[in-house]
Formats: sequence, structure tokens, C-alpha cells
Amino acid sequence: MAATICSPANAFSTTCVSSNQHIPRKSTSLFSSTAQEQEQQLFYAAAGAPSVDMNKYNVPLTSCIENWTAVLQAETSMQSAGIFLKAKDSELFVDSLRYTVRRSGGLGLILTELAGGRDDGVGITIIEEVVAGGNADGCGIQPGDSIVSLTVKKNVNKGMSVEEERVSVATECLSYDATIEALMSLPEVVSDDDEVTLTVKRLRRQPKISVKLQYPPSDNLPDASIELFAGENLRRALLTRGIKLNDKLAERFDSGGMGDCGADGTCATCVVSVGMGMDLLSPMNQQEEQILKKKPRWRMACKTVVGYGMTEGDLTIQVSPRRWEI
Repeated sequence: MAATICSPANAFSTTCVSSNQHIPRKSTSLFSSTAQEQEQQLFYAAAGAPSVDMNKYNVPLTSCIENWTAVLQAETSMQSAGIFLKAKDSELFVDSLRYTVRRSGGLGLILTELAGGRDDGVGITIIEEVVAGGNADGCGIQPGDSIVSLTVKKNVNKGMSVEEERVSVATECLSYDATIEALMSLPEVVSDDDEVTLTVKRLRRQPKISVKLQYPPSDNLPDASIELFAGENLRRALLTRGIKLNDKLAERFDSGGMGDCGADGTCATCVVSVGMGMDLLSPMNQQEEQILKKKPRWRMACKTVVGYGMTEGDLTIQVSPRRWEI
């Protein structure tokens, strides 16, 4: 269960982050910094690893300001408890990215606080501008991103040897002041070659698939158009939108009796014929390939994910393809 903690009002408190500033260190570890990675893995699990440049789905700074919010998330089997950034708009998703930036001379990032003023330091702080010619210029960080953690390497003397340690601070859902305190709590810069790894969260729009549905001529129904998001299971998505797939006249492939197999991928009663957009669908598994080897344009809707690889485009499918052959 998630509860909204704070949402942006008007942006304020703008400054350029420089590693030469000094602010007394305070505790800023409000949550586990691994949670965003768990969430991202869950999001990409269905759609598969991106096969396109994900920057095409970035949204402008103005949209980021309007849509960043923070929620309190209870612990689940898939995610740690904590305060996390979320998107207000359901058509946007939160992505996690890592960039390495040289520290000497400052990062060259202008930060803006969208929400804050709480005694506990919770808020929302984002990057308003990447300074031209600064250390972060050209690394890939975008205005609207929010820094959620920073990691640096530190050499520590251990008797007769020197060992390298990693020092990290978490900055997700912190106010401007708390964010600066966390940044300045990192070990001092000792070399021009010192680097910091920034993990940022970015708002992106979800890739969309425009689906044209064609029904058997005997149904005397007009074509229908719906829109799906990348990563949606085709059968589940169509059923939740009131579109029935299972043909009552179709014989089960597995001779398992009446009805369907409940999305186990054994009966083939939810098959559709793909007229256009086969490249937008997840690859067949071995079982589906064997069952449909004589029908190269058919797919089992229950085993098909649209927008595979985070792609988007147009998809045309025929419902109940067996009835088209009558």
C-alpha cells in the first residue's frame, strides 16, 4: 500500500552543485537505495530488455515538474519499505539510470526543490539544468531527473596495505537542504581524477501499441481500435477491455475438454492471427512454436507480450482466426 507524502507545488531553491561547498553532515539514509532497482527490474521483466533508444520516451522538464510525487511504500515480497518517487500520470513510468561524473570543480548540476519544508527532510529535488561545459555535460543526465543515490570510491589504510572502499549516500525524496547535506557528506575530493556515480530516476512515457482488431465476417462487427502499453500480456489486456478471445467453436489443441486452459498455453483457443506488427511481439516459447508450427501468423494471446523490447507501433490482429477459414 502506498500513501502520498508530498507533491510538487512551485519550484524554488535553485543552486549549482559544487563539491567545494561544505555543509555539516546529517543523517540522510531514510530508505534502501536498492528499491528503485527492484522496481525497474519488475517493470522491464514483462517487456524485456529495451531494444530501442529509451531517450525517445523522455518527457520535458515542465512535465516532470507536474508529475513527480513521493509515496510511502510498505514492505512487500518484491520491494523494500521506504519513501519513493512515483509518477502522477499513469501513462508515465519511472526509470533508473546510472552515470559517472568527474568530481573536481563541481558536478555542474543546477538543482531545484519541488516540495519540502518538512522537519524530517522529506521532499522532492530535481535537476533543473545541466550546466554547459560542466562535468556532467554530455554524460546523459537530463533536466527533470532526480538524484536518488551517489557513490564514490575511497582509499582506506589497512595496516600495511591500502584498500578501496565504496561510500554511498541515498538522496531519494529529500528536500533541497537535505540533498545538499548528503552530497557534501561524501569524502573530500583528493584528485582531479576522482569520480562519483550518480543513480538518477527519470520520468518517461510508456511506449504504446495501437491495436486494430478485426472480427470474423460472420460476426458482422466493425473493426475496433484500442491502445495497449508495452509489456502488457495480450490476452489479459484484451479481456480487461471487454474483448472476448476464446472461440466457442474452436477445438482445444490439447483435447482437454470444454473451455480454455486458463492461460497455460496448452489449448490454443485464444489464438489470434497477426496481420501487421509481428515484430512488436515477444518471441514464441518452444511449446507455442510447436503447437502453431503450421500457422506462422498465429500467436497464442495468453503467451504474447506486446511492445517487446519497449517498442511501439501499429498492430493488426484477427480474432478467432479459425472462423475466418470457414
